[in-house]
Amino acid sequence: MLPTLNRNTWMPSIFNDFFDTDFMLRPNATAPAINVRESDAEYTVELAAPGLKKEDFNVNIDKDGNLHIHMESKSEQKEEDKKAHYLRREFAYSKYEQTLLLPDDVDKEKIEAKVNDGVLTVNLPKMERKEESALKQIEVK
Repeated sequence: MLPTLNRNTWMPSIFNDFFDTDFMLRPNATAPAINVRESDAEYTVELAAPGLKKEDFNVNIDKDGNLHIHMESKSEQKEEDKKAHYLRREFAYSKYEQTLLLPDDVDKEKIEAKVNDGVLTVNLPKMERKEESALKQIEVK
């Protein structure tokens, strides 16, 4: 005999109505999208941050030499009409932290970050390496 799945149609809607509200955190919340690109001269980190300003970001190198990106945004929609009362009032708060292990060839003194069109871009220039030739003539004495 095969097991059967008994579904009650009323059960999911009760839980959805209770848990899927603005008062409860959603467990399926995701972090911002992040891209990491490498070229011959640098690494570029791009982080999706729509609606955020440069004041909302803190980008630094931590004590272990890793790139630490912290963003935090608070916004509140206020209405100053004294004759009205709130039927719904919305607050928005988002916080995100990401630590990236930097490759050994990153020049940490020349790292730059900027925000443009809802994207935080962090440029991680590579150190210039002098290529040493493995070929060497050894004089025989």
